[in-house]
Amino acid sequence: MTDPARNRFLVISFVRLAGAGLTVLGLVISSGRWPDVPPPAGIAVVLLGVFGFAVAPRLLARRWRSPQ
Repeated sequence: MTDPARNRFLVISFVRLAGAGLTVLGLVISSGRWPDVPPPAGIAVVLLGVFGFAVAPRLLARRWRSPQ
């Protein structure tokens, strides 16, 4: 794997991992187990996490796709 391809793979993997982490954090917040944050804020964090996990890596891969 070339160096730019490796770096792109690492970025996409990190974005997916961060999205999964945000989703879990949002679920904890929305369940009310984090007392300082209101539960509706947890729903917003879940939506951001799902976007980061499912949509953002595909957008990055499409942007970085080599021309055919």
